[in-house]
Amino acid sequence: MPVTAQQAELIPLAVYTLIAVVLIFVLLLAAYYLGSGKAAADKGIPYESGILPTGSARHASQVPFYLIAIFFIVFDVEGAFIFTWATAWDLLGFSGLVHITVFITVLLLGLVWLWIKGGLDWGPKRQVKVKVKVENDSKRYSQV
Repeated sequence: MPVTAQQAELIPLAVYTLIAVVLIFVLLLAAYYLGSGKAAADKGIPYESGILPTGSARHASQVPFYLIAIFFIVFDVEGAFIFTWATAWDLLGFSGLVHITVFITVLLLGLVWLWIKGGLDWGPKRQVKVKVKVENDSKRYSQV
C-alpha cells in the first residue's frame, strides 16, 4: 500500500507519540521496581519533612482564596486570547476587531454583574450607622 504525501507528514508525529508512550512506560516500570514499596508509619503523616504535624489538616479555606483563583484563571485566559488576537490583528481585519470587542464586552458585563451581586465583597461587611430620630410620645400616652 503506497503512502500518500499527507500520511508521510504524520509519520514524525506518530514516531514522537510512540517514543513518548514508551518513555512513560519505562519510567513507570523503573519507579515500580526501584521504589521501596514498603509501608512505613511516616508515609501516613501529611508531611515527610521531619516536622511533626500539629492540628488537623482538614480546615476550611476562606472563600476569597477561591475567588482570587477563579479571577486569575478567567483573566489569564482572557489575556491569552487578547495576546493571540494582538499578534494577528492585521491579518484578522475588521472582523477580528468586532470579535475581540464582543469578547471583552461579554467579560466586562460578567464582571459588572458579579460586582452588582456582591461577588467582589471579600472583606467583612461595613455596618452603616443610621441615626433614627425618636419623637417623644409621652403626650399621647399620658392622656390614656
